[in-house]
Amino acid sequence: MSRRLCVLATLIWVASAVWTAPQAAGPQTSVAPRTASASSDYQAVLNQYCVSCHNDKVRTANLALNTLDLSNIPADAETWEKVIRKVRVGMMPPDGRPRPDRTTSHALVSWLESTLDRAATTKPNPGRPLVHRLNRAEYANAIRDLLALEVDPSSLLPPDDSGYGFDNIADVLGVSPVLLERYLTAAGKISSLAIGDPETGPAGETFIVRQDASQDQHIDGLPIGTVGGMAAQTTLPLDGDYVITVRLFRTNLGAMRGLENPHQLEVSVDGQRVHLASFGGESDFKASLQNPTAAGDDVDNRFTVRVPVKAGARTIGVAFLQNTAPAPWRLQPFLRSSNDTLDPTGWPHIDRFTITGPFNPTGPGDTPSRQRIFVCRPTGRADEEPCARKIISTLGRRAYRGQLTDADLQRLFEFYATGR
Repeated sequence: MSRRLCVLATLIWVASAVWTAPQAAGPQTSVAPRTASASSDYQAVLNQYCVSCHNDKVRTANLALNTLDLSNIPADAETWEKVIRKVRVGMMPPDGRPRPDRTTSHALVSWLESTLDRAATTKPNPGRPLVHRLNRAEYANAIRDLLALEVDPSSLLPPDDSGYGFDNIADVLGVSPVLLERYLTAAGKISSLAIGDPETGPAGETFIVRQDASQDQHIDGLPIGTVGGMAAQTTLPLDGDYVITVRLFRTNLGAMRGLENPHQLEVSVDGQRVHLASFGGESDFKASLQNPTAAGDDVDNRFTVRVPVKAGARTIGVAFLQNTAPAPWRLQPFLRSSNDTLDPTGWPHIDRFTITGPFNPTGPGDTPSRQRIFVCRPTGRADEEPCARKIISTLGRRAYRGQLTDADLQRLFEFYATGR
């Protein structure tokens, strides 16, 4: 993409040169005598008021105006910019020294500025474009737009540096060999997830609930009628069975909170309940008093469930069923359930849950990513190469923002040929 930006900058430069060239070329013959006359007039002004201090012998402020050529202002543009700033604000000539009248000073500044502006317009210099990479947020957005796949860039790439409060400027977006390896590794994981690699083995992803999250209030994204818990977004690589395990919070002594009262915990996938387990009450509370660790393990085992889930983006929810409700006519202050590490009584808290899989995978499924990538499917061996070119060209146009030459397509097709 950086190369494309460089090309775009070059086109802008060429276009600006084409539009401004007639303006600069047209009046050259008519203003040349005036330019020569103005140079001599303003040279006299400088000689009278400036050169006595700013010459090659005295060199006040390390500036020698008598050596500069007024007929070629752009040759010393940086020096004349300094002169313009000093004269415009009245700092030069200094107080106590002879000064030209305001009209003469203004005319000198205007002439210098217009001369520099004409030169800059005739030969625009957009600067040297720096090649820089995408930062993590831009990279995740590009993956989403290109492959219809939401990824967590913080789990794939290291944090970006920042400069002047921004993390998207070229100065801080360099590429080191180690960082390039991380990008290649991330690209491998993302491509495998988008396509659905049938050789993907079981892997686990754990989601930790914030300890300060209230567990007695409804959480957005979870089914109505539940309180507490967490809704986590994840992308499953294949259709198959997945094991969801839930762990409740325990105190420093290993006692599980909230067992003095009966509760129900619900596990859902995309808002649909897949498991419901009861815990708490007199039996569990007595067992916890006798052996907190064993009782807690027994309760946690009730929350493990194995369910078939389709590949793609899924919302895994874990929450408690709401079995009490405040009187609607009674005003109550906002309360936050306490995650006390010492008190074993009170409202139970979900500590974390893990989804592991796939087990017994049945295929990559029909995910939005596969629909975005595989725009055609060959019906025979003769259709494989034309279909591959169509898929690659479609992805290439999206990645290159519509700019894809035959050479670009051939370069990308070589990767397919090598893998084929």
